[in-house]
Amino acid sequence: MGLEIERKYLVKNDSWRGLGTPVSLRQGYLCLDPERVVRVRAAGNKGTITIKGKTQSLARTEFNIPISREDADAMLDSLALRPLIEKNRTCIPFAGHIIEVDEFFGENAGLIVAEIELESETEHVDLPEWIGQEVTGDPRYLNANLIRNPYSAWKQRG
Repeated sequence: MGLEIERKYLVKNDSWRGLGTPVSLRQGYLCLDPERVVRVRAAGNKGTITIKGKTQSLARTEFNIPISREDADAMLDSLALRPLIEKNRTCIPFAGHIIEVDEFFGENAGLIVAEIELESETEHVDLPEWIGQEVTGDPRYLNANLIRNPYSAWKQRG
């Protein structure tokens, strides 16, 4: 069984740019049940179906199943809930970890978050100066919730 333990932060400036190569991701959700989500992702020439359980503190079960890019695109085009998540992901090594910076586009344009996967919930993490406020516990920043409540709608509300 897979387990995902991660912390999520807002990015406060552009100092991270140029520290890695961005990869374009397109993803959507087939299921947004409170107990589980099923995500389809297309990146490069690969596709993935990911099944995630409900988050318990910082951890949740996660299963990644490789599929073809063609199957991923077909599911995203015909089955996934709207809007799709469109983003560039830049992986940046820092202090023994990989920081994944996601810059969102489309309905979520303007949102930039950084995620760090951990070995345990109590693991200490050193952060670069461009990392801002932690938003790990704020459900608005979950990609699955950005489908229901896109970042553009937050800005309109003030």
